[in-house]
Amino acid sequence: MANDAPSVDVRVALEAERDQLRSQLDELGFGEEGGLTYDTNFADTSQVTAERGEAEVVATTLRETLSEIEAALTKLEAGTYGACATCGSVIDPLRLEAMPAATQCIACASKR
Repeated sequence: MANDAPSVDVRVALEAERDQLRSQLDELGFGEEGGLTYDTNFADTSQVTAERGEAEVVATTLRETLSEIEAALTKLEAGTYGACATCGSVIDPLRLEAMPAATQCIACASKR
């Protein structure tokens, strides 16, 4: 591991967040089973369309976050967790505590 943070705590936090994201996607109807279904006979089709659009935006954000969490877990397994993807330096453990899926140190992230 690229930093001195306890890997067990990090793994537990990442796995808990991954499980929560998967649960939220399931609740929205965008889990592994597929997307939401809407009543085609509903009188206000514009309302259904708006709700579907909102749910898809939320699901996209959740999927992106889930992907980041899964990438962090992969890095943890590979022993590269905590290294900045841009400069290779160690990411501050306090940053990782706040954002366990962070891929960049503060200096590199602030250059965006």
